[in-house]
Amino acid sequence: MPTAPPGDVDYSAALSQETSLESADTIFAEKDIVHVEEGEVTLQDSALESDDPQDKDDLVVDWDGPNDPQNPMNWTTLRKWVIIGLISLSSFNVSMVSTVFAPGVPQVLKEFNVHNPSISSLMISIYVMGSALGPLVLTPLTEISGRLPMTHLANILFAVAAVVCAASVNISMLIMARFVMGIASSVPVTVGGGFVADMIPMEKRGTAMTIWTVGPLMGMVTGPIYGGYIVQNIGWRWTIWIEAILGGIIVIASLIFLRETYAPTLLQRKAKRLQKETGRPFRTQYDIDKKIGQIIWISISRPIKFLFLSPIVMIVSLYSSITYSYMYTLFTTFTSVFENVYGFTPGEAGLGYLGLGLGFCSGQIVVGYYSDRYLKKQEKIHGKMKPEDRLPPLVVGCILVPIGLFWYGWAAEYRLHWIVPIAGTFFVGAGIFFVHLVTQVYLIDSYTLYAASAVSAELALRCLFGATIPLAGTPLYDALGLGWGNNLLGFIALLFVPASLFLLKYGERIRTNPKFQPQM
Repeated sequence: MPTAPPGDVDYSAALSQETSLESADTIFAEKDIVHVEEGEVTLQDSALESDDPQDKDDLVVDWDGPNDPQNPMNWTTLRKWVIIGLISLSSFNVSMVSTVFAPGVPQVLKEFNVHNPSISSLMISIYVMGSALGPLVLTPLTEISGRLPMTHLANILFAVAAVVCAASVNISMLIMARFVMGIASSVPVTVGGGFVADMIPMEKRGTAMTIWTVGPLMGMVTGPIYGGYIVQNIGWRWTIWIEAILGGIIVIASLIFLRETYAPTLLQRKAKRLQKETGRPFRTQYDIDKKIGQIIWISISRPIKFLFLSPIVMIVSLYSSITYSYMYTLFTTFTSVFENVYGFTPGEAGLGYLGLGLGFCSGQIVVGYYSDRYLKKQEKIHGKMKPEDRLPPLVVGCILVPIGLFWYGWAAEYRLHWIVPIAGTFFVGAGIFFVHLVTQVYLIDSYTLYAASAVSAELALRCLFGATIPLAGTPLYDALGLGWGNNLLGFIALLFVPASLFLLKYGERIRTNPKFQPQM
């Protein structure tokens, strides 16, 4: 069984052999060569005359050299960015749904005559619970069928579930629809990194990931800001109808512009085409001689193996999950804090999210500028690039998050001017972006071929934390106050500063150790 690639060498480069698949396709069968020119297939005499079954089993399809136009790495810049932009827009939409609904919860409870306070938290957390389940079920299947089919399925499922949610006639229907929306939302959020890894070489991947992650992170911040005004003026249902309409537009645009980018899937298609043309048993190096049920089980179990058998994945996923849960804790308490402490209206309370949003934008600029430049500098010094060269901003993020929490908590506790706690959340937002982006790019660079599964493992744990820990936010603040409550969160975050330094120093040694490479 192959192990996950160690990550120092991008897998796309490994695929780029001097072989031919299009205008002058060449497929190597040990010493026998198949030529495909202008639709005609010819074999060397040794291949034609050989009766050895092994010769027939070793016709391995590969790329047509490093400049093969069919290789997504060689697509035009415009084509790549259209795909990344669409995936980012889809991620923006599904992430916005997780928070845009929050201001409308009181209206929902009143309309459906629900008096159980736990239902209000459930309506928010059920979406995140679905987002935690999806990466373990749907996303790994993209490494069987390719990125495109599951992406289309998820986009359609999300749009349909959004319509059902907006038209709900009772609370049970609404909660179930939001759960399905959460499951569907996990695909664009996790597979986005896979699309980037398929098309963008390692030395340029940091910038591409920075731009892509604007979608999911800014979606969560934008939701409450405009959601409060929508609820206040036209009602809670329109917070979902708008998402359903945007989801429908994304479905149509994706069907027109998205293309398959996953190298194993593209090579398998070429192998099938050549097999049909020649009658010979062509294959790819990624073919697995197992039944479809076994293949599906291997793919579904892969994220779990990553999470529990790889210390690298576990450490970065754990801290990413903690910061993610802190973000949702702030999301679920901002409205009450700014309404009760500062007397904001529901619409004005949405302004409390601006600090996080500006922090995300600043983090994007800093990490985007730094990441790829530092990687190239390290390549000049050491002669190679390695995933650990992405990690220095993680240390900064681990420091910024607790600083921001201390600032926000005590500013609100002492009722300083409302801009002061918002300024504190700026540092929280910047730190969260540092952590979120660095961990995702690090996982993608480390496990390129199985990037979707590695990111799925991280997202599943992140959503699990995001669905549960924020439920304790209000009781925590009630018991300790905003000052000491946020102090507690900040002290926990500080524990990961030495963990990030440990990864920076020993990450490569752990990642390349055969003991810690899960069997895929």
